[in-house]
Amino acid sequence: MSHDPLKLENQLCFPVYAVSRLFTREYQPYLDKLNITYPQYLVLMILWETDQIGVNDIAKKLILNTNTVTPLLKRMETQQLIERSRSADDERKVIVKLTSKGKKLKNKASEIPQSLSHKLLDSSLNIEDLIDLKKKLETIIEHLTK
Repeated sequence: MSHDPLKLENQLCFPVYAVSRLFTREYQPYLDKLNITYPQYLVLMILWETDQIGVNDIAKKLILNTNTVTPLLKRMETQQLIERSRSADDERKVIVKLTSKGKKLKNKASEIPQSLSHKLLDSSLNIEDLIDLKKKLETIIEHLTK
């Protein structure tokens, strides 16, 4: 019997896609408590690390187009999580910064990674497996974004 490259079970992309969706589902109860979506959570993590960053920088870190990030940021601004303003140095550049409400969410969100890690580690995986998987995925991301 020959290897069929079009069988779903033979695709690398499908388990990556499925895991991504399942991770998002696991995050949802935590994010619902914060009244944010998973993409908003990703933006907040970037801003908690580096506040006052350009829209283009956010899009680059998330591997998204700015026309995808802009509506997301507009919704976050409506929720009073962020503020957007033109750069004083370059009017074409839009800078995003956290509001006090956005900053306060960091404490509330701090439990999320540990809670999800515990759930994964309760399975047949150990921390070394997760670290190794993350490194391998980062290598694939680096290769595909060249």
